[in-house]
Amino acid sequence: MAMVIQNNIQSQGFVDTFNGDISSFLSIDNFNKLKEIMRPKVVKAGTHLFWEGEKAEKMYFINSGQIKLRTSTEAGKEFLLGIKEEGSLLGEFGGCDDQVFYTYRAEVTESGEVSSILVSDLKKLLYQFGNFAVEFMNWLGWMNRVTQTKLHDVLFYDKSGTLASTLLRMSHSYGVKCSDGILLNIELTNKEIADFIGSTRESVNRLLNSWRKAGFIDIIGKQIVIIRPEELYSLCDSLSC
Repeated sequence: MAMVIQNNIQSQGFVDTFNGDISSFLSIDNFNKLKEIMRPKVVKAGTHLFWEGEKAEKMYFINSGQIKLRTSTEAGKEFLLGIKEEGSLLGEFGGCDDQVFYTYRAEVTESGEVSSILVSDLKKLLYQFGNFAVEFMNWLGWMNRVTQTKLHDVLFYDKSGTLASTLLRMSHSYGVKCSDGILLNIELTNKEIADFIGSTRESVNRLLNSWRKAGFIDIIGKQIVIIRPEELYSLCDSLSC
């Protein structure tokens, strides 16, 4: 199973909800069409683009800054669904359904600029330009596969396997080669990592410390260096999936 996961990562990028670069799926001409209906605005850290439960009338393209997507259960348990940065498109798109609501909240964690896109304007582009519609659907399908991959991790791996798989996926979104291995060039607290995999900070602390002692990873401040990725792959292999 680990080899299958590794091949998927290498062939598909195994990219997580950290990135969603719509321009990679649209031609230059179609991306320009999308930019024509964008309305840019400056956003400040600590504010929100939208809240869970609000009617989803807009999507958002990130020009700069960082947005964290979060949700919580009725019991108050927090989940970090993804981290979006420059080039990402986020929001809810329900196709012909006009009664679509945001299923998470979007928190601005680094000030920057985002462009709002009215879903009604986006639908006009889809109706008018067939090739734009195909490319947009390709992006939407890719995003759905990312979600399915995360659900697979949570449902079929224990916390060790889920964390290992998450770090491997992060390495392809944020990985930078360094002398010791692969540096995850993003700062996350252990609480945020725990929220990302539906675990507790204490569990993540224990796992990361044990992997650090075993020489699988190193931790520099709030950044992780993957030293022996093959060991993380083996954790996915050793678990029921």
